[in-house]
Amino acid sequence: MRGGSSKVSFVRVVQSLAWRELARFFRQRNRVIGAIGTPLFMWLLFGLGLDRSFSVATSADTNTSFLEYYFPGSLVLILMFTAIYTTISVIEDRQAGFLQGVLVAPVSRHAMVAGKVLGGSFIAMLQGILFLAAALFLDVSWSLSQFANLVGVLFIASMMMTCVGFSFAWRMESTQGFHAIMNLVLMPMWLLSGAFFPVPVPGTGQLSQEILHWVMKVNPLTHVVALVRDLMYEDRLSEVDFWVPSLTISVLVVIVSTVLFYAWALRICQRPNSGDLK
Repeated sequence: MRGGSSKVSFVRVVQSLAWRELARFFRQRNRVIGAIGTPLFMWLLFGLGLDRSFSVATSADTNTSFLEYYFPGSLVLILMFTAIYTTISVIEDRQAGFLQGVLVAPVSRHAMVAGKVLGGSFIAMLQGILFLAAALFLDVSWSLSQFANLVGVLFIASMMMTCVGFSFAWRMESTQGFHAIMNLVLMPMWLLSGAFFPVPVPGTGQLSQEILHWVMKVNPLTHVVALVRDLMYEDRLSEVDFWVPSLTISVLVVIVSTVLFYAWALRICQRPNSGDLK
């Protein structure tokens, strides 16, 4: 009976915190508009502006426009922005005293982390799905299995970035410092993910190209962008001019990275924080 009661308590805590994140986010329409509007504007601006100066061969007789190439990166950018917006609630809850109340309640911190992360992940995934409506203007042939797999990738990627945001937010006591750190960490990760420019092919003999290749290769977001692009365009993007990870490797990297970042969030949460005493 104790085991069953503990399990129900854990599930209820996770559900309550996740639902609180969802209700809190969608009541603030400016956050919804900000998370979707900025990547949408950047996609249209850069996609149309750089279309003539960017060309990637997809086969012997076709090319990919920058508008098409940049779309998966814009989708991942939405997930990243949402992860930043939702994990700010950790700092706000600490300042309002809500987080201290959760910490002294008879619930595990594992449940608190799971509730916060799942709530933020669902928000990011839903906004990513909304942004997919823009893909109707692209040459993409959708199928039910393809869409389901893409939603799964978006959810796992959302969890990964939300865990990163949670880990940094837990240590912060001000939203200004949190924004500065997240811009310093996540924006370079996104820029070096193949979202804006392809991953260079190794073996060119240039040291800068070799370093850039390996930095982008070990970046988890590179594999997220590659999975999204592969699910949307299938075999249309060629590996002749730039490096593309295999589907199996990308899936493994994204799953392992998500597990590691979640474990990091749990470990960070277990450590005492001076802000929790205020």
